[in-house]
Amino acid sequence: MAKKQAGKSKDSTVNDSGSGNETKKPAGSKEDGSIHSPVVAYASMLGLLSSCPPFVIFLWYTMVHLDGSASQFWDFCKQQGLQGFLRICPKPTLIAWELIASYAAFEAALQLLLPGERVIGPVSPAGNIPVYKANGVAAYFTTLTTYIAIWWFGLFNPAIVYDHLGEIFSALIIGSFIFCIFLYIKGHVAPSSTDSGSSGDAIIDFYWGMELYPRIGKSFDIKVFTNCRFGMMSWAVLAVTYCIKQYEEYGRVADSMLVSSILMLVYVTKFFLWESGYWNTMDIAHDRAGFYICWGCLVWVPSVYTSPAMYLVRHPISLGLELSLGILIAGIVCIFINYDCDRQRQLFRKTNGNCLIWGRPPSKIEAWYETKSGEKKSNLLLTSGWWSVSRHFHYVPEILAAFFWTLPGLFNHFLPYFYVIFLTILLFDRAQRDDQRCRAKYGKYWDMYCKQVKYNIIPGVY
Repeated sequence: MAKKQAGKSKDSTVNDSGSGNETKKPAGSKEDGSIHSPVVAYASMLGLLSSCPPFVIFLWYTMVHLDGSASQFWDFCKQQGLQGFLRICPKPTLIAWELIASYAAFEAALQLLLPGERVIGPVSPAGNIPVYKANGVAAYFTTLTTYIAIWWFGLFNPAIVYDHLGEIFSALIIGSFIFCIFLYIKGHVAPSSTDSGSSGDAIIDFYWGMELYPRIGKSFDIKVFTNCRFGMMSWAVLAVTYCIKQYEEYGRVADSMLVSSILMLVYVTKFFLWESGYWNTMDIAHDRAGFYICWGCLVWVPSVYTSPAMYLVRHPISLGLELSLGILIAGIVCIFINYDCDRQRQLFRKTNGNCLIWGRPPSKIEAWYETKSGEKKSNLLLTSGWWSVSRHFHYVPEILAAFFWTLPGLFNHFLPYFYVIFLTILLFDRAQRDDQRCRAKYGKYWDMYCKQVKYNIIPGVY
């Protein structure tokens, strides 16, 4: 990765959410932008490391075998205890490993081989400038076209994926833990850039990661693969899988499944159209590659994010044309607003603020900060368009979109709405972390920004 030359300069224009230009501190410390005390942060890490894997199995088993009823699962546990839970835990099978390996190899090949525009990422804390190949859209449409084609021509039945879903999730849980151990060791012995290092605590390093931009060789970016090409791509692949499985089970795809799956696919399509913008966010430019990001994308995304449609496979609810269209239109509007928020920010960055936002030149604040090497730099903070409504307004339509693709399952059970609740907590926590991090970075300039854009997420409320 190239190094940025030292000197007093103006950095790329941003709203700054996830700009990644601050110095990385040991995770769990308040210097890292954590809104929690080190003790609470450490306890949270241990809790998530121990609870997330069994929760994935619980969610799968309840959605697939207990009609999405958490109360049925609770009754089962009261009767059978821990041994009962261990008995229902599926063991990874050869076919599960084969399906995962085939999918991962296919996505890795697309990431390496498909052509794409050269995209420059934000300057890292250590002064490195990551370079990416933007071929996500091509990979996305190639993946879905291939997947549907091999089903259509009878070469592979995607229903097999659903039939072995528990075994696949178990294999992903184990395989992703091993992969995170590999990342931990790599960060110690063969880091890809100077944006790496240890906090001095093995658990923190494993959880938060050692490297900001780990790569295999010069071309294969690990975080792009785990976050985008495996995690987000699996969301779309599983949405199609669930539709095909329901069709095989009932001879039709219910309007509820169509609405939910279409909204998910529209959202994932939006993501890949915006993928180069994602490389400027907190996930890529600030959070290191460890359990939190990589295990989350490899396991949590395909299991939890797809759970509303997973529930609908065996619950072909009929909504009727009017309700279906209402939910679909509302969801698409939310996804568009979420996209337009990101589009405005990308346009603002790309043009150095010399653009029109909602038909007018954008208002902005020039915020100066100092890097760890003592350089004086500045960013432009956008205060126009959607970014004048609240500092993280784009989270509002994202949460609402998740609600609308869950709504076709109606309200018979609470568990299908877990993803909406999880996403709300995640994004509110992220907004607080980002605000604290930016306040530490910009000082008085961030106070000026907050006076101009008063609300954090929900305008008029919070």
